Amino acid sequence: MIKAKLTAIGNSTGVILPKEALSKLHAEKGDQVFLVETPNGYEITAYDPDFERQMKLGKQVMRRYRNALRELAK
Repeated sequence: MIKAKLTAIGNSTGVILPKEALSKLHAEKGDQVFLVETPNGYEITAYDPDFERQMKLGKQVMRRYRNALRELAK
């Protein structure tokens, strides 16, 4: 378990993540992280679940219309 500290940042509250946590997230200062609600609370991740969903939909469209897209690319 890694502890993180809450701190005041202007009128908001921020979370200070230790280097160890940033390393495991493959994140660094200035990167975006996401809070994903799970049955056990929230999970902090550098992975954007909405982007992944959009990519899956894009791949489905490309597979379905592969021939039309190939012709359009000519």
